Amino acid sequence: MQPSFRKKLIEGEILEGTLLTLPAPQVTEIMVHTGFDWLFIDMEHSAITLSQAEEMVRAAGTSVYTVVRCPLNDEAWIKRCLDLGTDGIILPRVNSKQEAEYAVRCAKYPPVGERSVGITRAHGYGLHFDQYMRRANEDVALILQCEHIDGVRELPNIVKTEGVDGIFVGPYDLSASMNKTGKVDDPEVKASIHQIREICIKENIPLGIFGTRPEAVEAYRNSGFNLIATGVDSMMLANQAKDLIHKLKKPNSSPGNH
Repeated sequence: MQPSFRKKLIEGEILEGTLLTLPAPQVTEIMVHTGFDWLFIDMEHSAITLSQAEEMVRAAGTSVYTVVRCPLNDEAWIKRCLDLGTDGIILPRVNSKQEAEYAVRCAKYPPVGERSVGITRAHGYGLHFDQYMRRANEDVALILQCEHIDGVRELPNIVKTEGVDGIFVGPYDLSASMNKTGKVDDPEVKASIHQIREICIKENIPLGIFGTRPEAVEAYRNSGFNLIATGVDSMMLANQAKDLIHKLKKPNSSPGNH
């Protein structure tokens, strides 16, 4: 049995993943076969329902770790997403220690938190209840997003919250909160990301980031970020289709081939 996602995360192993926004288990299966370490199932910025997210987690099987981004930092969403049997959750826009403490209370079982107990897929529908209850706090990761300038300012307090397993940078929302929407390479935005990095490294908190292309994350990958998400399923499909049709419609430059 392979180590848990949380164990690899907190030990600093580099984990390469991609963002899934299309509510289709077939897409998940395709991504499993490509060699990603983890799949970022996004319920915040997609039409994925809870039932569809469960099918995607099921399609991933045990070959690839799955992490679900909840629509918001809310008890109902947190417990329902965790009950899918995912290896971790990401909570968007956590901007204060109070919000971080709330997340821990909802996501971790006692004595760390107050997570509600149910009989769900995560518990093997009851067949693995005791095993899951014993291991959940150790195996399932709680990752908070730092994606607003207010969150950057409060991050020194947020990372001191017991039960927080990692911080994930959302560069696009961060840039928007600084009135630089989409300008993720802006010096001030990059300075804020560097500030996040310094705080997390000081507190030995695992750190992740998203980028649309490998080039966008390479510098971070080499400077202490170990949870990497690159690309989006819909963009991959769109870009590949665009490239294909461009090649099909490109005039043949050879006069002998008509």
